[in-house]
Amino acid sequence: MDNVVDLGSFAAATENAFALLPGDFYTKMPPEAVGVKPRLVHANAKAAALIGLDPKSFNDPVFTEIFTGHRPYPGGEPLAMVYSGHQFGAWAGQLGDGRALLLAQVRNAAGELWDVQLKGSGKTPYSRFGDGRAVMRSSIREYLCSEAMAGLGISTTRALAIIATNEQVHRETPEPGAVITRLARSHIRFGHFEHFHHNGKHDLVRLLADHVITGYMPEYKDDHAAWFGEVVSRTAHLIAAWQAAGFAHGVMNTDNMSILGLTLDYGPFGFLDAYEPGLICNHSDDTGRYAFDMQPAIAHWNLRALALALSSLIPTDTLIKALDTYESIFRSRYRALMRAKLGMVEDRTRDDDKLIAELLTLMDRARADYTLTFRGLSDPGEGSLMTSWPLLFAAEHVAAVNWLARYRARMESEGDRCPAMAAVNPKYVLRNWVAEVAIRAVEDQGDPGPLDRILRLLQSPYDPHPGFEAFAAPPAPEFGGLCVSCSS
Repeated sequence: MDNVVDLGSFAAATENAFALLPGDFYTKMPPEAVGVKPRLVHANAKAAALIGLDPKSFNDPVFTEIFTGHRPYPGGEPLAMVYSGHQFGAWAGQLGDGRALLLAQVRNAAGELWDVQLKGSGKTPYSRFGDGRAVMRSSIREYLCSEAMAGLGISTTRALAIIATNEQVHRETPEPGAVITRLARSHIRFGHFEHFHHNGKHDLVRLLADHVITGYMPEYKDDHAAWFGEVVSRTAHLIAAWQAAGFAHGVMNTDNMSILGLTLDYGPFGFLDAYEPGLICNHSDDTGRYAFDMQPAIAHWNLRALALALSSLIPTDTLIKALDTYESIFRSRYRALMRAKLGMVEDRTRDDDKLIAELLTLMDRARADYTLTFRGLSDPGEGSLMTSWPLLFAAEHVAAVNWLARYRARMESEGDRCPAMAAVNPKYVLRNWVAEVAIRAVEDQGDPGPLDRILRLLQSPYDPHPGFEAFAAPPAPEFGGLCVSCSS
């Protein structure tokens, strides 16, 4: 490992494996050096540890310069990836990193290869009509949510730093600009494979598949069929985790789907407040294609698009067999997660499925808060569970009391499951109103304090955090109905 980045306290070995692929996969280019006198807003020590970065480096001006493109990343080979994809179900053709740039890939002490990528670092050949910039609003949302998902134990990209560019970026209105540095084991998407398949470059489909297998799934060497089965399984597990956590991604295009099963490209996402199965968190989604309850089916649709892109590599009947496992894997994993949320250990699958379905139906009727409903069963706070928990259900109070009685009867033989339930039912999720608090503090007051506090809550979302309980609450009326677009 020859190329070592040395920024004072930063020492990490660069190993630019993706840059060794042919030029069909990318355009090598430097970042644009956006902004004037860029300023570090916040940096994340937990993410830094993934690439062997000492947090002392955050105070070095060189850190800010490198992660806004004002200084080269030593040993890096910056490049913008090309890919294609289906967007809202329609073939969009060539896409690519229109405002992102892979600075380098870093091999950490554990032997893991991590991408170091800038988002908002300027135009690339794939920017189309865009300016290659990112706004502070969306950068803060991605920064917080990627760490929130990691805190929940859900596979995700990570966020290293947000840097203010001190320039205005024009969207619906002028907004403060930012660059976010994000880390991932890989940013390779379903759309990468689609790009080469639909351009008739089947040799490059094979080359890319072998690159992914060699770098990230070596156990599937020389077995493309088993590898695709693993991609199906990882995707099913990811979507089950989203559904159990009440997370809506908002824009599940095939170019936003990770080949490693990571949550990728945080845009108009939302966590459920009131339980609403058909929640549409993206106001650009006119048809509800990416509504919360559509996510399992859309993931399967996307896997079918990936299967087509791999059809020159894997026999069709083998691809179909792998696709046919998706629903059973998803259902099994989702059932296991929901049973854990309710503390169910004994094998009473049929009866328990009915009890879970009854609870979700009741929550839907009552518009009960998703996170607080499950957390309340494991952590009722002051007063008895029978007294406090049904209050979450307002007009459906009596029905909630009746369900709770049935649930408590079911759980009599399970013993005290509250500690185990509190370990899987978060108290804190990144509600839109909570993200808005951080955004307003940074944009309006130049104060990163609330951003820092919220990040710490989200990184340990199961802990009580006395004094910060307000961040676990449903939205106040002035924050109700927040909806987010893809524009950032």
